[in-house]
Amino acid sequence: MLGYVVRRLLWGLLLLLLVSALTFVIFYVLPSADPAQLRAGRSGSLATLAAIRHNLGLDRPLTVQYWTFLKRLVLHGDLGYSYYSDASVRSLLFDRIGPTVSLALGAVVVWLLVSIPIGMISAVRPRSWLDRLTMGGALLALSLPVYWVGLVALYLFSDDIGKWPLLPGAGSYVPLAQSPWEWFTSLIMPWLVLASTYAAIYARLLRGNLIETLSEDYVRTARAKGLSERRVILRHGLPPAAGPLMTLAGLDLGLLLGGAVLTETIFGIPGIGRLNYEAIVHADYPVIQGTVLLAAMFVIVANIAVDIGYAYLDPRVRTA
Repeated sequence: MLGYVVRRLLWGLLLLLLVSALTFVIFYVLPSADPAQLRAGRSGSLATLAAIRHNLGLDRPLTVQYWTFLKRLVLHGDLGYSYYSDASVRSLLFDRIGPTVSLALGAVVVWLLVSIPIGMISAVRPRSWLDRLTMGGALLALSLPVYWVGLVALYLFSDDIGKWPLLPGAGSYVPLAQSPWEWFTSLIMPWLVLASTYAAIYARLLRGNLIETLSEDYVRTARAKGLSERRVILRHGLPPAAGPLMTLAGLDLGLLLGGAVLTETIFGIPGIGRLNYEAIVHADYPVIQGTVLLAAMFVIVANIAVDIGYAYLDPRVRTA
C-alpha cells in the first residue's frame, strides 16, 4: 500500500511540474501583450520598459526564466507579483482562498443532500409519476446556465433588488470569523445556485447506478432472506451505487476549489474565481498563472485522495 501511495504522490508532483511548464509557456513565451508594457502603463518610456524587463528577468533566456520561476516556487512558494496591483500573488491567493473554500464545501454538502434522496426515490419507483417529475426537474436544472440561475435568484430573492427579499444579495459575503450567522446567510443563495446543476447530474447518475445494483443477484438474495426493502436498499444497494458519486464529488470539489468563476462573480464573493476574472480583465499574467497552478494542485490532490481511498476499499487497485 505504501508503494502505491508513493507512486501516486510522485505522479502528482510530475503533473504539477508539467502544468507549471505549460502555464509558463502560455503566459510568458506566447503572451498577447508585453508584460513590461502592462507594468509600466501606456506612458512608459523605452528606458523604463528596458528597466522593467531587466528587473523581471524578461531579458534572460527562456530556460533561465523558467528555472528561476521554478526555483522561487519550490523553495519559497513565490509566484511573483501582480502587474496591476504590485501585490504578492501568494498573498492575494491566501486572502481569497477562504471564501472559495466556504463556497465549494457548502455547495458539495447541498448537492449531495439533495441528489441522494432524489436519486434513491427515482430508482426505487422507476417510470412512476414521481420518477418522471424528479428526473424532469433534474433535466431542467441541467439545461439552465449557472449565471442565468444566479441572476434570476438575485432578481427574485435578494434583499436589495429582489421582488421577495429573503436573502442577502450580491456583495454581501461576510467572513466566518467575523460573524458565523451572517457568513451562513450570505452563502445560502450562492450554495443553492452552484449546487443546482451538480445535484441534477448526481441524482441522474445515482438513479441509474441504483437501478442496476438492485437487479444484482446478491440483492435478490438479501430480499429472499426476508430483509426489509429499506434495509436492502440502504445496506446492500446504496453503498455500491453511491461509490462513483463519491469519486466524482472529490474531483468536482477539486475543480471548485480552483475557483467557481461565474458564481463568485455574480454574487460578488471575493474568492479565487473572482480574482482570476479580475486578473483576466487586467491581463495580469502572474495572478492568472498563480490561480491556474492552484486549481491544478487542488484537482491533482483530489484525484490522488480518491485513488488512495479506492486502494483502501479495493486491494486490486493497488497493483494497477
